[in-house]
Amino acid sequence: MNTEFEQPETLIEAVRYFANPDVSHAFMTQLRWPNGVCCPRCGSTEFTAIPKRRTWECKGKHPKRQFSVKVGTIFEDSPLSLDKWLCTIWLIANAKNGVSSYEISRSIGVTQKTGWFMLQRIRLAMQTGTFEKLKGEVEVDETFIGGRVGNMNAKRRKTATEYAWGAKRGAQGKSIVVGLLERGGEVRVAHVPHRRKTQLEVKVRENVEPGTQVYTDALNSYRRLTEDYRHMVVDHAVEYVNGHIHTNGIENFWSLLKRTLRGTYVSVEPAHLFRYLDEQVFRFNNRKTTDAARFLKAAASIIGKRLTYEELIAKPELA
Repeated sequence: MNTEFEQPETLIEAVRYFANPDVSHAFMTQLRWPNGVCCPRCGSTEFTAIPKRRTWECKGKHPKRQFSVKVGTIFEDSPLSLDKWLCTIWLIANAKNGVSSYEISRSIGVTQKTGWFMLQRIRLAMQTGTFEKLKGEVEVDETFIGGRVGNMNAKRRKTATEYAWGAKRGAQGKSIVVGLLERGGEVRVAHVPHRRKTQLEVKVRENVEPGTQVYTDALNSYRRLTEDYRHMVVDHAVEYVNGHIHTNGIENFWSLLKRTLRGTYVSVEPAHLFRYLDEQVFRFNNRKTTDAARFLKAAASIIGKRLTYEELIAKPELA
């Protein structure tokens, strides 16, 4: 992104840079409307600026003519200043092991509840979607996330078991996540209700180009992939690596993810797990860039996404 401003390269520079309300407002205005401000509701470029309030008023005749740079973004209806939002985005985009809502609360001077809501909205901005499929060499694996059912109270035990249907032994009550890693490229993950082929095979076909070299373990759910892919299997009961046939890359991603969940977030509700997956995927897929570049990419993704608190805490529908 090209702007007329110098970009901060470190966290301390970002804190100083965005401390000026005029600077943070100008930064977000340029980021959102690089070709000039326009009404987010009707698209008109005819408006009157209100400098004291840092807002504009559209000259078109429609409801809610006044708008700010926050309208139509994850910041909408937030009373927090842009400097707090932008510094929080910098923190979560660049903290290798994540950043907790309590740390956000202490760092920027908000309540823990507000910090948690902010982080969930930023995770929404970190979501990436593409119709482009993975190719080359792709590793596919699944993992279980969560504590032991026997250690949970009755209420949490009931909730946990709803999200891991069909799981056996030590995996009972845990959430199941499937991951696909293009070697040397990006990773994609999804929270699934079970490990049967109706879930795992479908995820592979949705995300991997036919004819691609696919590596998995010996789970029967992957057996039919040989019909459309060059499917190679490593049996973990015998070995973990057989030449270039292994799933060590995606398992490395699992170790990074679990370090974040266990070490920083400690307890993640299954209903919100996909948001934490989006966060880790964003950092992993942008691991080769600088802190400033990761921040800019996350900040540029806030447009057109909004999450209200009522939507956030609503009871999810099971797939």
